[in-house]
Amino acid sequence: MRERRDMWAAGDAYERYMGRWSRPVAEGFVAWLGCADGLRWLDVGCGTGALTAAAVARCRPSAVVALDRSAGFVASARDTVAGPVCWVRGDALSLPLRDRGCDVAVSGLALNFLPAPDAAVAEAERVVGPGGLVAAYVWDYAGGMRFLRRFWDAALSSDPSAAARDEGRRFPLCRPGPLRTLWTRAGLDEVEVAPIDVPTAFADFADLWEPFLGGQGPAPDYVAALAPAARERLRETLRAAVPTRPDGSITLTARAWAVRGRRP
Repeated sequence: MRERRDMWAAGDAYERYMGRWSRPVAEGFVAWLGCADGLRWLDVGCGTGALTAAAVARCRPSAVVALDRSAGFVASARDTVAGPVCWVRGDALSLPLRDRGCDVAVSGLALNFLPAPDAAVAEAERVVGPGGLVAAYVWDYAGGMRFLRRFWDAALSSDPSAAARDEGRRFPLCRPGPLRTLWTRAGLDEVEVAPIDVPTAFADFADLWEPFLGGQGPAPDYVAALAPAARERLRETLRAAVPTRPDGSITLTARAWAVRGRRP
């Protein structure tokens, strides 16, 4: 099997694979932050706009800059999210904002994919004013993100080389301790970490499996690189591993870890 890079570009495919779960976790995250109305927000790695939409709906910001390096994601988000939002294609490691230009800098489900998370947190801290909030959340790939954990366990049962793609192994940052350390090391105050759990309900096995064929993200990218026979073997192993109800539906849970801190 040839090695592939993580792919994040097509908004529609991402929505079916992960976006439908991104929205409820974004809403839980924004509720946890408890920000006042009228603040200036930055959403780093905005993707298809789940976190931006939740912030606009709940916190009525005066302005939002929503940034992502994927032109496809930015275009998808621009078409679906209304409000005082400026959509920008840009780099989390070199934010196109002036110092102290925001009150709140957030990032959803993106921090672990960045090549230098420390630099990204430092940039977020740079653009918020004193007392400004810097916060993020990431999936708990090691265990709490259940349907992905079942997927990688099924893949590993027949293909040990899948370990190189397994997000639970690739992203040790996605745990409470490393997140707290990252925020503390950046010099942020009042650092807190908390879990956010959301249900992931699938109508049937096809509803769970078919989004893995869309090529968006490490697991779908892995599936796309498999030979047909290996792909079918993975499909059947995963089908046997997930708990299916008599009506064919599958209900699991997904956990994200959230972290926040304030600029001194």
